[in-house]
Amino acid sequence: MSFPVSPRPIDLLVQGGTVVCVDDPFTVIEEGAVAVDGTDIVAVGPAASLKERFSPRRVIDATRHAILPGLVNGHTHVAMTLFRGMADDLALETWLHDHIWPAEAAFVDRVSVGHGTTLACVEMLRGGTTTALDMYWFPRECALAARRAGLRLVVGGVLIDGPGADGLSHEQRFAENRALLEEFRHDPLIGTSIQPHSTYTVSPEHLLEAKALADEFGVRFALHTSETAEEVRIVLERYGRTPVRHLHSLGLLGPRTTLHHAVHLDDEEIALLASTGASAVHCLESELKLASGIPRLPDLLRAGVDVGLGTDGAASNNDLDMWAEMRLSALLYKAIEKDPTAIPARAALTLATRGGARALGMDHLVGSLEPGKRADLVLVDLDRPHLSPVYNVVSHLVYAAHRADVTTVLVNGVVVVENGRTTLVDEREAMDDVREVADRIRRREPPSASGR
Repeated sequence: MSFPVSPRPIDLLVQGGTVVCVDDPFTVIEEGAVAVDGTDIVAVGPAASLKERFSPRRVIDATRHAILPGLVNGHTHVAMTLFRGMADDLALETWLHDHIWPAEAAFVDRVSVGHGTTLACVEMLRGGTTTALDMYWFPRECALAARRAGLRLVVGGVLIDGPGADGLSHEQRFAENRALLEEFRHDPLIGTSIQPHSTYTVSPEHLLEAKALADEFGVRFALHTSETAEEVRIVLERYGRTPVRHLHSLGLLGPRTTLHHAVHLDDEEIALLASTGASAVHCLESELKLASGIPRLPDLLRAGVDVGLGTDGAASNNDLDMWAEMRLSALLYKAIEKDPTAIPARAALTLATRGGARALGMDHLVGSLEPGKRADLVLVDLDRPHLSPVYNVVSHLVYAAHRADVTTVLVNGVVVVENGRTTLVDEREAMDDVREVADRIRRREPPSASGR
């Protein structure tokens, strides 16, 4: 004799939409649902089945919506929203050395970084980005602002030889990063990383010291690598090796190493990344805007390298729009390779979600909708003129959808965007705070000493 099984109580059921799991078989479920309890996804499947199995405390109606994993921004400098539009149409070296670094040295402090990060979190969350890897000054302020906003952020302070916006010495920066690793070691939203700036701004000795610290805590080791031809020339002249070969000679390539940009790679370097398990993150809009070059994305994928996408900072992009990066990845290489199948829609969506999670060593937590993973998910409204009719939802997500189509976002099981607006941040206040910083920059008014 069998007895009816009572539905399991859970916190939330997102039901009625088209679920795009981005799992290994790339499951797509029409009239699907995602069950969430606490911070985790507990089930994904047909809505009718999950409604029988679970008794949710809250239901989100996702009818005529796509339900997909949160987008992963694999490389950015979040607080550089402070300098959006300040210096455009310049080569990277000129942009960086003559404009951005002087501006940071003069106007960046803990308070302004907190404001810039908060605004970036609003922009990313409203656009469906739920996870990002950040490299910037005053990383603790970045972490605290992201946690308040509800964004999953992996922070890393800028490790660079010589002066920087933080006013710290080499020893002080390493001490600050160690303290950061300790403080956020078990934080549910904030991850940590060790991020030297690059092989041309950090000595071999300090790179090795940075990697040792990353290995001690088991965190990601990431740095700008082979972003421009000029960078490759400098490193080759200084060390007799290209940046990737230089890193390999020091024993710094491995499964927890991520190379930002990785534009100028030859076949042997791609093979080195594949054999060592190192990953790459491309920021296509920034790389095109700065004329840095075009990464060999299809070649890296064919070699088995984990690749993600990033936006870079808002000062060089000039936005934090992962939908634009995803679409560009799908379109650009069709033309370059003269092959419309070079990066198909499924591959592009994977790059912006699970691919980014893999490149950051976070695939066990985020990047796909599967039981046991964190409840980071995005609802995209398909009931819009530019998304009607729907023959292939994945095609629409890559080639037709925009960040403005995002209506609801969950991070760690918490609704952080509802009806297109953030729930934990006062958006008007975030914009006003950054505008005040911009006004001080226009007046050439340095930050107060208390902000350092």
